[in-house]
Amino acid sequence: MKRSALLLAAVPVVATAVYMLVPGGSDGAAVGDGPAVSASSPAREQAKERAESESAEDDRVVASRPPGLADPAKKELAQQILASAENTTLRWRETYGSIEDAGDGVGYTAGIVGFTTGTHDLLALVEGYTEDHPDNGLARYLPALREVDGTDSHEGLDPGFTAAWQAEARTPAFRAAQEAERDRVYFDPAVRMAKLDGLGTLGQFVYYDAMVRRGPDTGSDGFYGLREQAMRKAKTPGQGGGEKAFLEAFLDVRRAAVLAKKPGADTSRIDTAQRRFLREGNLELTTPLTWQVHGETFRVP
Repeated sequence: MKRSALLLAAVPVVATAVYMLVPGGSDGAAVGDGPAVSASSPAREQAKERAESESAEDDRVVASRPPGLADPAKKELAQQILASAENTTLRWRETYGSIEDAGDGVGYTAGIVGFTTGTHDLLALVEGYTEDHPDNGLARYLPALREVDGTDSHEGLDPGFTAAWQAEARTPAFRAAQEAERDRVYFDPAVRMAKLDGLGTLGQFVYYDAMVRRGPDTGSDGFYGLREQAMRKAKTPGQGGGEKAFLEAFLDVRRAAVLAKKPGADTSRIDTAQRRFLREGNLELTTPLTWQVHGETFRVP
């Protein structure tokens, strides 16, 4: 429900200028401790561009791979696993209207992937939604959302914003908007990058979950920074490495980043979910699945 500072996905060429304006860090990071712009490497920027942009060569690679997590049944499973960690439920469609401030430095966290008022993605969602539905119940909060972006402040949002979010989340249009923004910012780039790296369905989920939590950030502790660190430890399958070895390295790096930000943080979504699937050899996320998150056991038949 927390993530690294988001870039403005619609304008990737200027995105790096945004990182210093919004809170870095996730999985327990505090406001203001994100990486400086200079922390982004050309390799990370190139990887991000490949994940978010079309190119004939990369499109051929992606098209040659099996559907993986993009298969509708696997995508549904992915959202269930994500929801178990984000909202302690498999019923992810009941979380469109969820909204709370968990005291983690990113303001309000809301919706199906934990859009937040402090890391730009909630603002981007409401702005895009308002373009298509100008009379929606959240539009009046746009000035306040722009003011609090990059902070944990509620100024201009209280007391009515949470009720307005919950009311709007009952409309099919806003639910569809949440899903579209999830796909544009998180799901589609994560799955595309994973396929370019030669990863199967589990690896695609590992990338997706990390993208949601860390953000599509090229800073050292954002998603692309973690991927780069993992690649220093093990080659991706696309580079001729072993899939299990690379995913172990990626999960090691991600877990270390979580604990570096918040010693003693709950890492069960890594330890007893994703790493469990990996060590069982379930690289295609074949059901039935059993895993534990936050001390609770979840099963999908």
